[in-house]
Amino acid sequence: MSKHDIEAIYPLSPLQQGILFHSVLEDGHDPYVLQLSYRMEGLRPAALRRAWERTIERHAVLRSAFLWERNDRPLQVVHRRVEPAAWEEADWRGLSAEERERALSDFLAAERARGFAFKKAPLMRFGLFRLDEDEFQWAWSYHHLLMDGWSVQTVLRDVFACYDAELRGEAPRWGAPPAYAGYVAWLQKQDVAAAEAFWREALRGLEAPTPLEPAPAPDGAGPAHDEMEVRIPRELTEALQAFARERKVTLNTVVQGAWALVLSRWSGEEDVVFGGTVSGRPPELDGVEGMVGLFINTLPVRVRVPAREPVEAWLRRIQDEQAAARQFDYTPLVQVQGWSDVPRGTALFESLLVFENYPLAAVAEERRRAGVQVRSVRSVERTGYPLALLVLPGGGMEMHLCAQYHAARFRRQLVERMVGHFRGALEAIAAGPELPLGELDLLAPPERARLLAGRNATARAYPADAT
Repeated sequence: MSKHDIEAIYPLSPLQQGILFHSVLEDGHDPYVLQLSYRMEGLRPAALRRAWERTIERHAVLRSAFLWERNDRPLQVVHRRVEPAAWEEADWRGLSAEERERALSDFLAAERARGFAFKKAPLMRFGLFRLDEDEFQWAWSYHHLLMDGWSVQTVLRDVFACYDAELRGEAPRWGAPPAYAGYVAWLQKQDVAAAEAFWREALRGLEAPTPLEPAPAPDGAGPAHDEMEVRIPRELTEALQAFARERKVTLNTVVQGAWALVLSRWSGEEDVVFGGTVSGRPPELDGVEGMVGLFINTLPVRVRVPAREPVEAWLRRIQDEQAAARQFDYTPLVQVQGWSDVPRGTALFESLLVFENYPLAAVAEERRRAGVQVRSVRSVERTGYPLALLVLPGGGMEMHLCAQYHAARFRRQLVERMVGHFRGALEAIAAGPELPLGELDLLAPPERARLLAGRNATARAYPADAT
């Protein structure tokens, strides 16, 4: 590697260091290989491939390799130019719908198993499979070291803008984007002592994670990881959005409150803690919204759930506490863990809440301009936590939930009940802002009906004259 081939060399962010460490240790089962697949109509393959090549040329982090051997600390090396990302094409027009679905699942699984060589950029690969004359299944595999979900949307927006320019025979009209190196430099200037003081106080007295009683699946039953998806009806989604506007809290705060209620009821504890993702983009850093890289962080969210506190006041308190924590959301979780009273070797939390508030509208607008119709979207990502709830707010449509869990620890029926209680908590919050927390009913209608039916059956079993 010639020095003339190198554009920049700089350290990894703390989260990048953690991901690289775990990826290297996994040895063939890297959980940080992420995937996105679209079924698209109106697509021109050559233009899409060229759009991706230009987008990779545009963003430095997409041309980055990662070196850690024989170095005091890991480094990311930005190459001026890289070989085009691997691009596999095949014709699936002769396959049935079931065969196509199986072929896509097999392709994605093989790509995850293949992983990436961190020393060779770019850390991404593509598959494009023809379904009809102008209809394709497109698949993108990339490593989480490169970017977070917000950055993915920025990259896709650029890809479709470039694709549109390619169709017109023009060069894309864009200036040089702000580099991720600026964020890494900003991180190195932050006050670690102030962060330590804040997190020690925020976690004072917390000695164990909020317990989640498992209902294990039988040995060897099902996959190691499983997930379920739930759509919140549009009426409830709109009611929650209106509630947040009227009560001057964010929708994220409402979602955090609902999950805290579920954990409190299930654990029987008034003081609960779960993991929450933060964008990690410091507003004082120029150009940060347009940067592509890994900014998100996972940090503890501690919520006290006193039975007598009214819903609205409680939500505002949660929001105020989280606003204070945002001043220190750059802190690596491993450091926060060390500053808590939770014993070393024990996780701070067992459940994770991810609120994915990405700029989807901008991507949709670029696709519309390019004449590409997306018929279905498939995303593959994993977390290392026993239970994770991913929430996509909806952006004017239905809210979308995805519960991911370790199937060896939780039966599917138990997770279904917990997700049902989460939806019940959202409904109860929206319907009763003045009610005390202890009076909120989290039961989903089917579960409530079963319980009432059971009670009625028990009552009928007693003689009329029983004393």
